[in-house]
Order: sequence, then C-alpha cells, then structure tokens
Amino acid sequence: MSGSIEVPADAGQGLRVVCGYATHTGLRRDNNEDSLIAADPIFAVADGMGGHEAGEVASGLCVQTLGMSAVAGTRLPRLTAEDLDELVQEADARIRQETSGRAGTTLSGVVLVEAAGTPHWLFFNVGDSRTYRLSQGQFGQITVDHSEVQELVDTGQITEEQARTHPRRHVVTRALGTGDDAEPDFWLLPVEEGDRILVCSDGLSGELTDEEIYGILATVADPQEAADTLIEATLRSGARDNVSVIVIDATGVPAAP
Repeated sequence: MSGSIEVPADAGQGLRVVCGYATHTGLRRDNNEDSLIAADPIFAVADGMGGHEAGEVASGLCVQTLGMSAVAGTRLPRLTAEDLDELVQEADARIRQETSGRAGTTLSGVVLVEAAGTPHWLFFNVGDSRTYRLSQGQFGQITVDHSEVQELVDTGQITEEQARTHPRRHVVTRALGTGDDAEPDFWLLPVEEGDRILVCSDGLSGELTDEEIYGILATVADPQEAADTLIEATLRSGARDNVSVIVIDATGVPAAP
C-alpha cells in the first residue's frame, strides 16, 4: 500500500506540508501487522506484536484512536505533550480491553502543532519504531528506542553495529496494550524551512543503516518517491519484517516572531 497527501498552504501561516507513505508485508511474513496514519497534523506508524492477526488488531486500534480524535484534521492545533499523552493512554486502554493484554504495538510519529505562535514538531515514541529528521543538512534519529539492545548500547556493553545483529534486538521494553510500561517520550522542536521527517517501523531500520536511509532521503526529492524507494531498498535487503514508512516535507515556514 502506498499513497500521498498534500496539505495546501494555510492563509495565515504559509506553511505547506507534503507527505508520502508506503507499507509492505515484507518477504518473510504472511500478514502485515503494521498500521499507519498520515492525516495532517498526525503522522504515525504502529508496529503490532502478538501474531495470528492480534498484532494487526493492536496497531489498528492505535492509529484508529489517533484518527478519531479531535486533533485529526485540525490545522496546527495547540496540542501539548500532556494532551497527546492522554490520547496515547486512551489507545493503550482500548488495546488492553480488546485483546486482554495478549497483543501490543509500538508507536512513533509526530504531530504538527502551534507553540509560541509558530509551527513545531511534537515528536512521540513508545517502543522501537523510529522518527528521523533531516533539517538544514543535518540528519539524525529524534526518538530513542525502548529496547533491550538500546539499553545495552547506552551502558556501553555493545556497539551500535553489534546491536543490529544482536539476538534480542526485537525485544522492546515499552509498548502499548501489553507489559507494565506504556509511557511515551516526547520532543518539541520548531519547524525549519525544508524539514524532512521520516517515521518508520523497525522493518526499515532493521534492514537499512542510517547512512543508507539518509542517502535516499537526501537525494529523492518527492516524498512519495522517497517512501517507495525506501521500501524497495528494504525488499532488496531481504525485508525480514513488515515495513512501513511516512515521509513528510515542510516548506513555506513562517519566520519566528
């Protein structure tokens, strides 16, 4: 599945957002347990866990909760991290109720909000799906993985390269719908002219290095083409997991007051 959306410039702000997205089952899985939402101002990927379609239910309920919220379709809402946390916890409760704790999902993404009178990215993350930012020539991962291997990297027990092939690289320490910790992390950053945001499941980051991801984002101008190219590169690399990506471009950013 793939598609794209374009949000026309707001008369008051001048901000224009263009988005491309794609998802694929991969080459070794029977069904796709990823779900995504790309509906301004919410852009997020949920990677379901549980198997036998339970993971698909968990991730679907997660993005459904986001999509049915009052925030969806609101241009530059004045949404705080506390407000977004309430929405994430609502998704967590719905999943637990529907699946009795037998399924869970990661969640990573960004909401385009107004803060201090200017557009800001409100990033959020639970689990090991990721959100990256390419801004003013600088590329990096905004979110921090909630996973066992990330904890090993943080404490210096293994390197980033060793983490890529570690046998417990898929074990998450936070998730929605299951486990004891569903607390999201948040980051609030001002939107810069020409910003490009990538939201992805670990089906992408598990196959491609950050350097390979950057190479595509920096050279493929159209966000939908960039999303499709990322999927194609993952398939060439083996695509051992479901993979979902959203690429968001922001232009016409108003000057800060």
